[in-house]
Amino acid sequence: MLSHVFVGVNDFDHAMAFYGPVLARLGLVLRFTDPSRPWAGWQTPGVARPLFLIGKPFDEHAAHPGNGPMNALLAVDRAAVDAVHALALHQGGRCEGPPGLRPEYHANYYGAYFRDPEGNKLCVCCHDAA
Repeated sequence: MLSHVFVGVNDFDHAMAFYGPVLARLGLVLRFTDPSRPWAGWQTPGVARPLFLIGKPFDEHAAHPGNGPMNALLAVDRAAVDAVHALALHQGGRCEGPPGLRPEYHANYYGAYFRDPEGNKLCVCCHDAA
């Protein structure tokens, strides 16, 4: 359904330092990086799409997070949700909701929410039973 997700950032080096470890913990690999543009993209190994991209906005104006937009990243299990959330906070992210069941979504939804250092909201979740 998705081709790619793009998250605008202002400090590319800081964003790379944050997203590199967080996305690696989810099993994504860096597909490309171009600091001169600047932008970078990650993918699931052996799968062309979707891509997760970070970079300066195309219009060259400052990136700023909105209230409402959020990208949710799929984790293989609940332990990965816990680990990614902890890693995100360790890398300078801000907690927006600790790991836990969210039965209001469905019985097995286990998720955690955080903002990257620039304020973009992200979720990491698992839909499988424990």
